[in-house]
Amino acid sequence: MGLFATKSLDRILQESGGENELRRTLGPAALVALGVGAIVGAGIFTLTGIVAANFAGPAIVISFVFAAIGCVFAGLCYSEFATMIPIAGSAYTYAYATMGELIAWIIGWDLVLEYCVGSATVSIGWSQTLLALLHNLGVDLPRRFVASPFQPMALPDGTLIYGIINLPAVFVVVFASVVLILGIRESAGANAVIVFLKVSVIVIFIAIGWRYMNPANHTPLIPPNTGVYGHFGWSGIVSGAGVIFFAFIGFDAVSTASQEAKNPQRDMPMGIIGSLAVCTVLFIAYSFVLTGVVNYKDLNVGAPLSVALTHIPMPWLAIAMNLAVLAGLTSVMIVMLLGQSRIFYSMARDGLLPKIFGDIHPKFRTPWRCNLVLMVFVGLFAAFAPIAVVGAMTSIGTLFAFVLVCAGILIMRRTHPNAPRPFKTPLVPLVPILGILTNLFLMSGLGWSNWARLVVWLAIGLIIYFSYGRKHSHVQSAAPRSGVRA
Repeated sequence: MGLFATKSLDRILQESGGENELRRTLGPAALVALGVGAIVGAGIFTLTGIVAANFAGPAIVISFVFAAIGCVFAGLCYSEFATMIPIAGSAYTYAYATMGELIAWIIGWDLVLEYCVGSATVSIGWSQTLLALLHNLGVDLPRRFVASPFQPMALPDGTLIYGIINLPAVFVVVFASVVLILGIRESAGANAVIVFLKVSVIVIFIAIGWRYMNPANHTPLIPPNTGVYGHFGWSGIVSGAGVIFFAFIGFDAVSTASQEAKNPQRDMPMGIIGSLAVCTVLFIAYSFVLTGVVNYKDLNVGAPLSVALTHIPMPWLAIAMNLAVLAGLTSVMIVMLLGQSRIFYSMARDGLLPKIFGDIHPKFRTPWRCNLVLMVFVGLFAAFAPIAVVGAMTSIGTLFAFVLVCAGILIMRRTHPNAPRPFKTPLVPLVPILGILTNLFLMSGLGWSNWARLVVWLAIGLIIYFSYGRKHSHVQSAAPRSGVRA
């Protein structure tokens, strides 16, 4: 068969059953919690200040609007696919049904940037937040063991040093992986509690911080461009939207849990769109208050919230907010690693990856070996990678995946016009086309260096596909599927 051979929709649906079927334990509330748990995390807690200080200024609120528009279009497309193909795999599975195996492999490999590299980004933010919390409590960890050897860290006296290894980041990767190995029920329950905590504290910060805003900090709302594309002005808003898009990546992780949803036809659209709507409102309000309390020029730090809290005469709030950030980033780690393990699980079932990624634990019914492999891979990034590099890689990889999902809806409406669609993307072809154009537009603002990283990453993926995946593909060999056994 050719590189663009697709799996039939009936065959994909049949593969959702069998001995390796994952437990269906998630309802709409749990799916919204998973989405909010993934979305409210590293982007809002760590990248917001960097985007405001270097790209958009107070106009970061507009950057969030642009990023949210791209998410709305992609979310509507994701929802149709998730209800038509209610099994694990996210955009990878959708691409396999519409655009063929080669494109499916590309998007599956691209999603490693979103989930694995994104998880590493979040773990680094978690480490920085822990450092700030302990400092508030009078405890200072050895700086060389909480930072990457490739990223300088400022000491209290202003001296720059380089770390050796980021041990707290490695710790949270191991913790999240163990939680996922024990099972999705335990993961979802813990996530629901954490989501409630962090959202509640964010709302409190918005309410309290509103009283301490200085109107002068919002003047002008859009700082004039410095003469360099992407540095303030409208080009800075676009570039900022591309970078801060990292804050929205969690919503599509809901679709990767569709095989574990109790009623995917009803629950998936509610989970995807619901979590996106809640978080968009929170992000706009949060960034408006943040840049109102602190001048955007002073927010070029990895923990902008800590800077804002120094302008609010409530010492207890700093400790509470840092605790909330730790809880929030932990939940993000759980959902991202959940999404990546389920994608590798699907790719292994198709023969594109080795059997180890599809093996299911006989008791917990989770892809435990896959979780262990990801723990090592993500842990290495967490230990040694700079947060700025992995954050930008995550954003461009996610935007590229969204482009392919929107294109998939256009193809699916032509190739499977009569297939059951419990949720239909409205205004087709307008919405998918707008989704493609919007997300390409956001990608354009990320700069040539991030495009180069994306191209190199995809080239590595193609080498793996042609050397292993294509040779072992069940679709290419047209062999009967017997299922992957633990």
